[in-house]
Amino acid sequence: MVVQFVGFMGGWNQPGDLPRGLAAVLAALLTTWVTFVPCFLWIFLGAPHVEGLRHVASLSAALATITGAVVGVILNLAVWFGWHTLLPGGELDPFALIVGLASAVALLRFRVEVVPLVGAAAAAGLLQHLLLA
Repeated sequence: MVVQFVGFMGGWNQPGDLPRGLAAVLAALLTTWVTFVPCFLWIFLGAPHVEGLRHVASLSAALATITGAVVGVILNLAVWFGWHTLLPGGELDPFALIVGLASAVALLRFRVEVVPLVGAAAAAGLLQHLLLA
């Protein structure tokens, strides 16, 4: 979504002959389109063929390596975001720690669905921000 924001800002700062808000929204939509459509085309058109390639012994190791690399990237992002959320500026954020632990308990122990959980965590963060502002 960073790319969408950059597109929005590009349209906002360089609207041409369009109204600024319209140019920004159109630029954000175009940026989103060109970012995600190739990915979805690759997935929808290529996925059935990739599954068939799993049975080819010479390609199976390569696919397993790619899977491992993707898992490593996701883990790296999780650690990076966790570190910068819990320790912004090098100091522990107790509120973030409490929300994170409560979310983990809600997710793992009580099997709360992810979407309501994210909404509740966002609401808690918004409430905390409004109370401290």
